[in-house]
Amino acid sequence: MDRLAAMEMFVRVVGEKSFSGAARQLGVSKSVVSKAVAELEDHLGAQLLNRTTRQMSLTEVGQAYHERCLAILEQVDETEQLVSSQARAPRGLVRLSAPVTFSVNNLGAPLSDFLGENPDVTIELSLNDRTVDIVEEGFDLAIRISRRLKDSNLIAVKLCSARSVTTAAPDYIQRHGVPAHPRDLLKHQCLRYSNLGPAQEWTFRDPKSGDAIQVAVSGRITANNGEVLRAAAINGEGIISGPSFIVAEDIKNGRLMPILTEFAAPAFGIYAVYPPNRHVSAKVRRLVDHLKKTWGDAPPWERACDVC
Repeated sequence: MDRLAAMEMFVRVVGEKSFSGAARQLGVSKSVVSKAVAELEDHLGAQLLNRTTRQMSLTEVGQAYHERCLAILEQVDETEQLVSSQARAPRGLVRLSAPVTFSVNNLGAPLSDFLGENPDVTIELSLNDRTVDIVEEGFDLAIRISRRLKDSNLIAVKLCSARSVTTAAPDYIQRHGVPAHPRDLLKHQCLRYSNLGPAQEWTFRDPKSGDAIQVAVSGRITANNGEVLRAAAINGEGIISGPSFIVAEDIKNGRLMPILTEFAAPAFGIYAVYPPNRHVSAKVRRLVDHLKKTWGDAPPWERACDVC
C-alpha cells in the first residue's frame, strides 16, 4: 500500500463526503478509493469513517487522523514546491574541484562575476592537480584539462581550448640555440611535470603528414606545479611545454619565446565534468554555462598568445 496516496484518498473522501466524489476528483474508480481507505484502516487497526447507506462521518480517531493527514500532505506539497523551485533557480553550495595553475590565474574573476549574478549561490573551491573522484569526494563539478579525457560515466562539457606551446627564455635560447626539430630536445634541458612519471614523452605533430612525434625528454628539474616550471623557464633553466594559459602573458611580454611552433601538438580541451544525474541542479548548469560563455571561442590566454 502506498500510504501517502491512501492518505490523500482518505482526505478527498472526507472533503467530498463520498467515495464517488473522491474518485472523480482523483480520476480513479470508486473501488480503488474504497479499497485504499479500507487498507489504511486495517493498517492502523482503527475505524476512521462511520458509514451508513445515507451518510458518512468521521469517527473520533478518524477526526484526529484527518487533521494530521491534512498537515502532512500540506508539508509534502510545500517540500515538492521548494525542490522544484530550487531546480529552476540557482541556490545553495557548489563544491568545485579545479587544477591549481589554471585556476589561480583564470578562475577567480569568472567565479566572482557568477556570484554577482547569482546571490543565492555559494562556491567552495578546492584546487588540486590530481584527478579527484568527484562522486566519492562529494564534488558537484570539476574542471579538467586534457587532450583526451579518460572514458568515465561522468558528463563532460567542453568549455574552451588551450593551444599547446613550447617556450624558453631568450637567455636560454642565446646560450643553447633554438631547436629546429622536436628531436633536438634530446640535447636540451626540459622542465617536466613530475606527476607524469620519470620517463616522459612530449607530443608534437609533423606539419606535413600530421603524424604524432613522440620525444622522450629529460632535464634536471621536475615539479608537480606549472607555475614552478614557468618560473624556472623564465629564469633560463630550460624549455617548458604545455597549455598556453601557463605562459601566454610571458610570451606577450617577451619573457618567454615560442619555439617549434610549426610542430605544435593538438590543443588541450578544458572541460567541466559532473556526475550523470538525471536532473542537473540549476546552480551547476548555470555555472557551466557561465564559464563557457566567459571563455568561449577566444579565451584570454589564447588572445595573449596570438604571437605564437
